[in-house]
Amino acid sequence: MNAAGLRAARDRLRRAARVAVLTGAGVSKESGIPTFREAQTGLWARFSPEELASPQAYRRDPEQVWRWYAERYRNCIRAEPNRAHRLLADLEMRRPEALLLVTQNVDGLHARAGSQRVQELHGNLTQARCERCQRTAPLGDPDTLELPPPCPHCGSPMRPNVVWFGENLPSSALEAAYVAFLEAEVALVIGTSGVVEPAASLARLTAQQGGLVIEINPEATPLSAYANLSLRTGASEGLSRLLDD
Repeated sequence: MNAAGLRAARDRLRRAARVAVLTGAGVSKESGIPTFREAQTGLWARFSPEELASPQAYRRDPEQVWRWYAERYRNCIRAEPNRAHRLLADLEMRRPEALLLVTQNVDGLHARAGSQRVQELHGNLTQARCERCQRTAPLGDPDTLELPPPCPHCGSPMRPNVVWFGENLPSSALEAAYVAFLEAEVALVIGTSGVVEPAASLARLTAQQGGLVIEINPEATPLSAYANLSLRTGASEGLSRLLDD
């Protein structure tokens, strides 16, 4: 990408009244959080993700599923937001009514970095959801966590508050994401492979409406053909270049 194109993209981003952002595992990987499939290491290497992240697996052995999620939860709360998380939070702070951040990540790092307008398509690993009353509650100390944890409201067992294989995405988050990308003058897609639907199609909505699509990812993805600007680098470096920070 030439310097003139990057300057033009920066200008469009500064002037945009509506900005939609989609983030994926590449953003959190810079904080040391393994991707979903990379979490199949050590004790869990003999399992496929589908064997641990499904309603069927949970019904079969809820304690085993919770042990895996407890390990992932421990990694999340020990990680710190990185520069990409902070740059996106700063961008929202400067444009609080203009930006909506949609994430496929379940680690809660965007909120910890200061982002407030966040839609979590795949749930949040730092929370549990009651199997009976459906209320959510934050998880406590991972070293003393009862598995499965009891609901603080009704005492029933709780499950991880994430979307499993075979389950629908939360309708409110998905609807908000669709609206944001349909209305966006600029869409940023950062650190995602562009293959997991329906998130992979969000930026195409922006492109179809004539908006500017900016992709930040080290490798080409199926979205690259729709992007007006592709920065072939990591999330933090790409956002720093784009925001001229």
